Amino acid sequence: MAAKKPYIIALEEHYQDVEVVQHTGGPGFGAAGGTSGLEERLNDLGALRLKEMDESGVDFKVLSHSVPGLQAVDAATGVPLARRVNDRLAETVRAHPDRFAAFAMLPTADPKAAADELERAVTRLGFKGAMVHGLAGSLFLDNKRFWPIFERAQALDVPLYLHPAIPHPAVIDAYYKDYVEKYPNLLRAAWGFTVETATQGIRMVLSDVFDTYPRLKIILGHLGEGLPFLLWRINMALVRDGAGPSWFRDTFCEHFWITTSGFFSDPALLCCVQEIGIDRILFSVDYPFVDNAPGTDWAQRIPLCTEDKEKILNGNAKRLLKM
Repeated sequence: MAAKKPYIIALEEHYQDVEVVQHTGGPGFGAAGGTSGLEERLNDLGALRLKEMDESGVDFKVLSHSVPGLQAVDAATGVPLARRVNDRLAETVRAHPDRFAAFAMLPTADPKAAADELERAVTRLGFKGAMVHGLAGSLFLDNKRFWPIFERAQALDVPLYLHPAIPHPAVIDAYYKDYVEKYPNLLRAAWGFTVETATQGIRMVLSDVFDTYPRLKIILGHLGEGLPFLLWRINMALVRDGAGPSWFRDTFCEHFWITTSGFFSDPALLCCVQEIGIDRILFSVDYPFVDNAPGTDWAQRIPLCTEDKEKILNGNAKRLLKM
């Protein structure tokens, strides 16, 4: 008898709001998106999305706005815009509560307003946390200017999802300009996204933000942006600088969760399981930048026991997001 299909929750699943695109230009992926019909899928929060979920076996999605978010939008524009965007997304969730939940969009140019919007989105709209894309302006989020957002996230007991965005222009010029015309995804999923977001995560640990907010929860996509593979070496090197013997590793494993978004590799997953533990890994697809089916097909055959698969595919998300 065939095994029962596990319930699948995916929580890095993107859409785009037309009003945001007017201010940001949207993802700007063009042909680099890698998925046919990308724009149509980003714009759809109804029939097409649900159809493709049903066809691939995704039971439930936590929706979040696509890159670049509002991180480069000024406060005067971003604060009221975030409110309108989150209200519209809440309408989608209310229309399909058995299929969708949501992460809020935050106007980080005004950290106090961003914290207030996070609270409104969680307490009034029922959102599960928030997603932030890349640098906030030109600053990493470890800058104390943004700590009111972390304070509020801890108080609300919801996670913040740190998602990539295009690297800083100075980094592009120094590191990537020789190859970006031929390989535009070098700035994105191939490398630039990973480096920028891993640096964001490392800086947060170094900043002592987790000493100040010891119950703060952070999610990283793409199997942790490479950090689980590097934990031992980062920790070993920082000990040379006077850090405690397991300080970096322990802090990361206590405060970070990771998702499988756009990264369907058995060896990479097993590395993450060994480094940070099965309870910290959550399934995601990264739709529509990645198609659903490769993710759900892989999920059925990952080399783990049934109990551990269930944790990755739904159990860990239910606990973290209180679903």
